[in-house]
Amino acid sequence: MRDIDGARVVDRCKNREMPDSAPRLVTICRVHQLQPVSGAPGVTAIDKRPAEGPVKVHKLGLYGDVQADRKHHGGEDKALYAYSAEEAAHWEAKLGRGVPPGYFGENLRTRGVETTGAVIGERWRIGQGVEVEVTMPRIPCANFATHTGEARWVKRFTEEALVGAYLRVVATGALEAGDDIEVIHRPEHGITVGRWFAGSDPADAQSLIDADAAGEFTMAASLRSYVDKALRRVAGRAAVRGVESR
Repeated sequence: MRDIDGARVVDRCKNREMPDSAPRLVTICRVHQLQPVSGAPGVTAIDKRPAEGPVKVHKLGLYGDVQADRKHHGGEDKALYAYSAEEAAHWEAKLGRGVPPGYFGENLRTRGVETTGAVIGERWRIGQGVEVEVTMPRIPCANFATHTGEARWVKRFTEEALVGAYLRVVATGALEAGDDIEVIHRPEHGITVGRWFAGSDPADAQSLIDADAAGEFTMAASLRSYVDKALRRVAGRAAVRGVESR
């Protein structure tokens, strides 16, 4: 998950300290209006806006929300997308304008808890009983670029590498702005969303496979495709070296 559209990716979450604040859910966002796009399926649900009151959560995300393209931006392994207020503030400084909750298409705007810096497979308890599991990074796409209206947006977002995290819903329930967030499980492999996005290192790929096999977490199928691709690159280079050495 690097070199998207020629962008050079740096893991900006490495060794980055979070502010001293209690981890909590700032805002819950659902689709406001479907927007037309040129490619399939013809619309995008990226235009999210804050929702009032408790919002129920099921295995495919928030009640009242829409995932127009579940192949790339939905399904159980991408049921929710979380982005932190701290990372949004970074973009506000870069862009010179506000980045309100939902603007990046996120369902959950958090504060005091890492999203890009979360360990893949990490589990959070939000509020009274909702549990979610961090599955993989968000990959910026053309629809995202069109929505922001920013030039070279996919490359710029990729280079900053503050991508946020997709979440799987482990335990359903209801969420409300202001709910506490507690990290209740963190896999020992230590590979964060940002680290994987920035490098897709083969050693990390193998660590993720080993951690999945050991039951530390359940790897998302779409992440597994990237992991397998990273390992194939190593196998391919080894095969070439073997031929050259003969």
